[in-house]
Amino acid sequence: MLIAQVIGTVVATRKHERLVGTTIQVVQPLKPQDKTPQGIPIVAVDAVGAGVGELVIIVTGSSARQGVDNDLCPVDATIIGIIDQLDVEDTI
Repeated sequence: MLIAQVIGTVVATRKHERLVGTTIQVVQPLKPQDKTPQGIPIVAVDAVGAGVGELVIIVTGSSARQGVDNDLCPVDATIIGIIDQLDVEDTI
């Protein structure tokens, strides 16, 4: 699982039949300690109704397909939770 921020929405009028009815977001993975960007933004199917600016939990790989309850869905990343509060202790 990764922590990310929703930074945009993808509109696709034509997409794979198993993606019809889904919302697709652009998310920026973040470092949990200070919420700074980590890596490049990725595209994720939204399973929970997140909006731009919200902190979210995403899963990738086979877990992403399970997040949309369809093992045959062509998905690499899925938003599975909206973060209400994030507390990380300084371990250094």
